[in-house]
Amino acid sequence: MAVATLALAPVRAEDNEATRRLHEASAVFSEIMATPDKGIPTDLFEKAHCIVIVPELKTAAFIVGGKYGKGYVSCRNTATGGWSAPGALRIEGGSVGFQIGASSTDLIMLVMSQRGAEKLLESQFTIGGEASAAAGPVGRTATAQTDAQLGADILSWSRSQGLFAGIALEGATLRQDLDDNATLYGKKLETRDIVTSGVLAPVAADSLMALLRGYSAAERK
Repeated sequence: MAVATLALAPVRAEDNEATRRLHEASAVFSEIMATPDKGIPTDLFEKAHCIVIVPELKTAAFIVGGKYGKGYVSCRNTATGGWSAPGALRIEGGSVGFQIGASSTDLIMLVMSQRGAEKLLESQFTIGGEASAAAGPVGRTATAQTDAQLGADILSWSRSQGLFAGIALEGATLRQDLDDNATLYGKKLETRDIVTSGVLAPVAADSLMALLRGYSAAERK
């Protein structure tokens, strides 16, 4: 019964916060990858197990730790190398550095190990606990990585006020967002099931999926 449920095509999403956020995640990824000399090293992206994109992570006084945002995760199929449909996540807290005067920042994480991917897909996960994290290097290649970066399960970057830089994201808690998954897929699917069970991506994710496939294909040439 569960397999039949997961095989259902997602509902056609209307204009809502969840789909708007998907379009923003696509725009963030596109803009960053379009400037390889100042963005995520392409060799790191090629090796990543999963990517997390959180557009407009905000400061929020009512959240312990002062940070709150929503975003999406997509992971590679280990057999085909293709990218999964996006599952919704929430992130709270953590030591995310904001530029002076900035009220929000775009956050990107690459999960570089299978252990990190497994932890990420739990219903709740705190970065820096059971999976190590480090600031990601910036530039065309990852040759400037430190030993800490080379051994990290998760690498992270932030972009605010036009500045893109690696950040040491520690203590942030990630949770699956069942409500946003329900909005996109018509059912409160677990994020793990979306990412690992071959669920079809919603129409709203077409742009993001095309970008993930396109950059992967370009890097293999």
